[in-house]
Amino acid sequence: MKKFLLLFLVVQSSFSLAQGKLDGFYRGKQNGTVVLGLGFEEGKKYLAGDITGKLDITRSVFYSSLFGAYGITDDLDVNVTIPYIVSDDNADFQDIAIYLKYRIASVDTENSSFQFSVAGGFSTNLTDYDLGGLNDIGQQATVIDTRGIVHFQTNEGWFATLQSGYSFRSDPTPSSIPATFKAGRALAKWYYDVYFDYQHAFGGIDYRSTPPPQDFREFGVDFQKVGGTVYRSLGSSFGLYASLSYVYDGRNIFKGPGYGVGLVYNFRKK
Repeated sequence: MKKFLLLFLVVQSSFSLAQGKLDGFYRGKQNGTVVLGLGFEEGKKYLAGDITGKLDITRSVFYSSLFGAYGITDDLDVNVTIPYIVSDDNADFQDIAIYLKYRIASVDTENSSFQFSVAGGFSTNLTDYDLGGLNDIGQQATVIDTRGIVHFQTNEGWFATLQSGYSFRSDPTPSSIPATFKAGRALAKWYYDVYFDYQHAFGGIDYRSTPPPQDFREFGVDFQKVGGTVYRSLGSSFGLYASLSYVYDGRNIFKGPGYGVGLVYNFRKK
């Protein structure tokens, strides 16, 4: 199987789970990736639930993120993400996320490969950031995230990845089911993908649907998001990426586009 260069992670901010926290690729033993990402999200309307509906509330969010991935073995990766979010006058580190991903099986043919993986993650707030308004940068929830991942890849670099699982969130934040489908092509110098990202929360309250004061940790957050990424290698170690996403439906989340760029550094065992 031809070896492909990988690449990057794009971290989205706010309440949504970033589609790039997990992928179907593996770095390989003692190989790693470090990414510095920058981005902007433009909330044009607030999707506040079935009762309240769409509200003409806008929000601009800037974020930076530091991501690291390392291959403990050829079949076991560890990922760590630390985002910093700026939303109006709220600016702070958000939630650190740590994931382990393990490839349990691989079925290879002459021209392609099916790979099956399981992953588990833990995230919690790094700081005591503010709660109680639509410019909050998170919900201060501790999350245990489980995923199953199916990854298909051809020798020409085409791939498709489907993942889903269950996110257990600390009370009073509702737990949820995330799901992501991603397809694209990974080559030695170029990478591109398109994706669909989904989350459904179980229960919780909606904005303005209960008498104030509201506890924003109790919000049930759903979303449907589409996006894509392009990456260009600048040599054996460095690369650049650009990304675009759009939240078009959901509950207790801002509708609108997101834009990202970043610098990637890949290192490999000698």
